[in-house]
Amino acid sequence: MDTTTEALNVGRRQYQLHAELTPGVGPPVVLMHGFPDNTHLYDRLLPQLEGRRPVVRFDFLGWGRSDKPHGYPYTATNQVGDLAAVVDALSTRVDARRLVLVAHDASGPPAIDWALANPERVAGLVLLNTYYHWTPGLRRPPAIALYSTPVLRAAVRAVVRRWPDLDRRLYAWQVGGFIRDREVRDPYVTKLYQQFLPARPAFWRLNDDLLGTVLTRRRRISELRRFNPPVRVIFGARDRYLNARVARRFAALFPRSELYLLPDAGHYVQVDEPQRVADLVLAGWHHETHTGYGS
Repeated sequence: MDTTTEALNVGRRQYQLHAELTPGVGPPVVLMHGFPDNTHLYDRLLPQLEGRRPVVRFDFLGWGRSDKPHGYPYTATNQVGDLAAVVDALSTRVDARRLVLVAHDASGPPAIDWALANPERVAGLVLLNTYYHWTPGLRRPPAIALYSTPVLRAAVRAVVRRWPDLDRRLYAWQVGGFIRDREVRDPYVTKLYQQFLPARPAFWRLNDDLLGTVLTRRRRISELRRFNPPVRVIFGARDRYLNARVARRFAALFPRSELYLLPDAGHYVQVDEPQRVADLVLAGWHHETHTGYGS
C-alpha cells in the first residue's frame, strides 16, 4: 500500500474485508475483482486514477487479504453483501451517496445486483470483460470449465491436491493468457498466484455457483432493460471468452449504454490498457443511448 492509500475498515458480520481507499474528489470509484484474482488486478490502473476521484478497491471475502472463513458459502449473492459492507464503510469517510461501480469477470453479478437494488446511488456502472447471465457467445475459459462442470470438477480438484505443481502450471497458463505483454505477465501471474492458494476454497465454491448464477440472472433481463443510470461497457476485444459478442449484448440490454472495444487488449483489459481504461472510467458520463461504439 503506497503513502496516498489508506486502509478502510470494513466489517462483514464477524469477518473483516481488506479494503484500500485512495483520496480524491467527486463520486467514488469502487473497483471489484473477479476470479481467480484479487485487488492486485488493479495495480496498473490505480496510479492512473489517483487524485482524480476517491477510489476504493477491496478483496471479496475468501480472497486476497480478506478473511477466509472455513465452510463459508462463497456465492455471487453473498458477494452482494460484501459490496454493501464496503459501501457502508466508505460512506463514513467520503460522500458516497453516488458511486461509479467497476466490475470485472466474476464481480459482474454482485455489482449488477447491487446496482439494480440501488439505482439512485449509481453515478455510473462500468463493465470490464465481465458477465451477468447466460448469453450466446459466452464461453468459460478452459480452467474455469474444468473447475465448474459438475462431476468433472471433483476429479480435477483431487488431481491438483495431489500434484500442486500441476495446479501452479494450470494457473500460469490460464491467467498468463489473460495478459498481453510478457514483461508484465510473468511478475503479475506470480503475484496473483501467491494469494490464490489460500483463496482456493472460495474459488472452488464460486465455480460451483457459476452455472446457477448465470442461469438465474436471466430472470432479471427485464430489470436491466429498465436500468436508468448510465452504463459503460469496456472490453478487451482479444478476449476469446468474455468476448466482443458478450460486450455488444450487454450494451444492447441497457437503455443508456456506451460500448468501447479496445482492439489490442485481452481479458485483463485494465492490465493491458490501464491509461485508456482509467480515462474511460472517469470521462464525463453521457446520456445518449449506445454512444461511443468502437475503439
